Amino acid sequence: MQYDSTTGLGTGKLSKRYGKEIVNYYGGSPLNRLSFLRSKSSFLRAALPQGRFLLLNNLNALSASSSHLAFLTYDKVSRLVESVYELMDEEVVENYDSSKKVLPIVLFLGVDEGYVLEDGKDAGVVFEGGYKGRPYFAVDVSEIAGTEWLPRDILEERREWLKQGQQLGIVIREAAILAQARSLLDWNARNQFCSGCGSRTVSVQAGTKRVCPPRDRAEGAWERPQCVTRSGVHNVTFPRTGKVIQMISVTLKRDVSILIPILTNPDASVIMAIISHKGDKLLLGRQSRWPPSFYSTLAGFLEPGESLEDAVRRETWEESGVRVGHVRIHSSQPWPYPANIMIGCIGEALEDGEHIWLGHDMELQDARWFPMGEVKEALGRTKVIAGDKVPKAKVENKNNGEIEVAGLRVPMATTIAHQLMLAAVNDWEAGLGIEAKI
Repeated sequence: MQYDSTTGLGTGKLSKRYGKEIVNYYGGSPLNRLSFLRSKSSFLRAALPQGRFLLLNNLNALSASSSHLAFLTYDKVSRLVESVYELMDEEVVENYDSSKKVLPIVLFLGVDEGYVLEDGKDAGVVFEGGYKGRPYFAVDVSEIAGTEWLPRDILEERREWLKQGQQLGIVIREAAILAQARSLLDWNARNQFCSGCGSRTVSVQAGTKRVCPPRDRAEGAWERPQCVTRSGVHNVTFPRTGKVIQMISVTLKRDVSILIPILTNPDASVIMAIISHKGDKLLLGRQSRWPPSFYSTLAGFLEPGESLEDAVRRETWEESGVRVGHVRIHSSQPWPYPANIMIGCIGEALEDGEHIWLGHDMELQDARWFPMGEVKEALGRTKVIAGDKVPKAKVENKNNGEIEVAGLRVPMATTIAHQLMLAAVNDWEAGLGIEAKI
């Protein structure tokens, strides 16, 4: 799943056109997050003994040197983590007891699929579903640092807590792991109480979601106050990513000004038009609740500690099995349902990564590669008003006869998905030949 943009220009059309993709510090993580396995306690329990663990004390990571983090083996931290993941998430919520001591947050960060043993062989750690690699976890020890619960030998061998100002010296691959761990632990620390009703929340999905339990077993399983987060779809129990949306100029003194970023917190989503390696096909998918023949670009939420490019690669692989290399940012669109910003990207499949397999996350009913010509025809006949009739397309059946079937249907021209498709079929120049019918 992972893509190393530092290996060269590549041979695809995007790479030839734009050159090597830039990977900034804290981006380009070596881990496959396997987000769809975070709720599987059997997988998490099996991964623990094989894992490497990054400890953080008040968000300061344990370091082995000025340039490397200290990733500890299971035997060093077993006392801290041996009891986590014993229950399924549903059981954690059902058995919530406010009188019991809260266990340290243990995040599942992902697996390093490129991990090899010292003799050069593959690590050979294979888990449920055939997923392979070295698991990585992060542990928040803020509440127990300096107590008997934190083994003394952890701070031996010149290990020390790396403060924020020192963290920019970590090698880039480890810095990306730190960005993910630090962001998620900070979010957990700031969201211990429900934003819907004010009650205490519990951590589930390996530290990537917080839930407001309906009852507390501390006093005979009494019912807690009703809460809006316990029904329907809400965005208050998942991590959120803050974006810099504008810069303002502040004058300090005559002829001296600085730019100050203004931060807000809409939920960020990536939405991507993925082209084949040769540039002649476009990857589109559909959900079961959509109208017949309706397909769109793939999309998903950006996670904390994740670059836009990495999010495109992760979401595409998790939903369709397609592995993406080069990614370019195209445009963005506000989406007030309830408060999203959709960041449009165009990505290019790796030459050996175009095989579609829907068995990872199983969010899509179908995904397929459509010829650029077919997508362009669908864009040309798309109507803005929902409910318009879709023209029929004639195709040959096995008996060389002709039958009428619904043609490919795509999102209307007012959506960013439409504009991304438009850019892809027109050699990444948006708006050529087809105008939005408004």
